[in-house]
Amino acid sequence: MSRLISEYTARITDLVQTIAREEEPRILAAAEILSDKVVQGRLINIFGAGGHSAIGAMEIFWRAGGLAQVNGMFPAGTNIISALPTTAKVQGLAPFILNFYNVYKDDVLILVNFYGLNIISVDVAIEAKKRGVKLITVNAHQFAKTVPADFIWRHPSKKNINEFADVAVDNHVPYPDAILKADGIEEEFGPTATTLTCFTLNCMMAETIRL
Repeated sequence: MSRLISEYTARITDLVQTIAREEEPRILAAAEILSDKVVQGRLINIFGAGGHSAIGAMEIFWRAGGLAQVNGMFPAGTNIISALPTTAKVQGLAPFILNFYNVYKDDVLILVNFYGLNIISVDVAIEAKKRGVKLITVNAHQFAKTVPADFIWRHPSKKNINEFADVAVDNHVPYPDAILKADGIEEEFGPTATTLTCFTLNCMMAETIRL
């Protein structure tokens, strides 16, 4: 096995094991909420708020081995497929998004943003709490703390989505996401966020299905 493949495999495996070990209580707490909603005949709403973060919502929506009762939220402009132009930096869209996807009081919303800080994700978190929605967040807690408060993609509140959550699950994405280095290449490469976030969500859904 090549050095890079071996290193990438080892690092990803270590991070996955960290999630399984450290996030189990929060994953189980989220699964309790989600399973209760399913038993009540309600939908599990999920919004992947950001360019690639939408992959998190896609992972559990219409997915083999998953649940039918999932409402995937993919508003235009919030992912790289439809970001022409992007709306991920536009404040004030959250009420329209939650209205369109029928997310109201006593519903549950899984809010996924790999890093947890972009404008639309924080806006949706704030609006969800105003409505009395049960909010489960999945993002990188330490990553969000590391990003400067004046970063251009931040919400004016300077807060991160996990600060609004009823259950805040950490995907343990390291800063700056990519983890590999090679001679002659200044930047890190080999991202982690999609793999770690989808693993976290699938653990959550597996426990929901079991319950």
